[in-house]
Amino acid sequence: MAHEGDGDPGRAAPRRRADARRNERTLLDAAAAIFVISGVEAPIRDIAARAGVGVGTIYRHFPTRADLIIAVYRHQVESCAEAGPALLASSASPHAALARWVHLFVDFLVTKHGLAAVLQSDEAGFEALHAYFIDRLVPVCSDLLRAAADAAEIRSDVDAYTLMRGIGNLCIGAETDLRYDPRRLVDLLIEGLRRPR
Repeated sequence: MAHEGDGDPGRAAPRRRADARRNERTLLDAAAAIFVISGVEAPIRDIAARAGVGVGTIYRHFPTRADLIIAVYRHQVESCAEAGPALLASSASPHAALARWVHLFVDFLVTKHGLAAVLQSDEAGFEALHAYFIDRLVPVCSDLLRAAADAAEIRSDVDAYTLMRGIGNLCIGAETDLRYDPRRLVDLLIEGLRRPR
């Protein structure tokens, strides 16, 4: 006679793991969105409200603010990395894909600038995260630039690391000055990559 809980134990565990991953992604998406708007010191209750969960749920997943911020950082790096190929496949042109990807990158950078203050006491941890960011995102940006150059939409002498560094410099201060939106300058920069007609 079958009892509740009997059956194939391998079926329930993967489903629970998939649900847990999906729930964690929802939390991280909500935290990233709030951090972009309000900075990394935003109230946890705002993140919980956006995610549609209780504050306790966030603390169960991420016991400290630093834990949450680091998880958001890694989540955003992975989202940016995965977005590059997807945008190339779905955009009207490689230049349009590059522009859309750069906007995701700007959102990430606004959050990233708040990370340094949170991790002041863990310089090695911050350096490891920065290396992870470079290793994951420079190749994605390189692919986007190469596709746009191969389509004769932009100049071919643009280096991904230099472009990303320049975009990063344009984003400095955006998290503390509500009047400054770096996206306008970044748009001008990306438009300036176009080949002269």
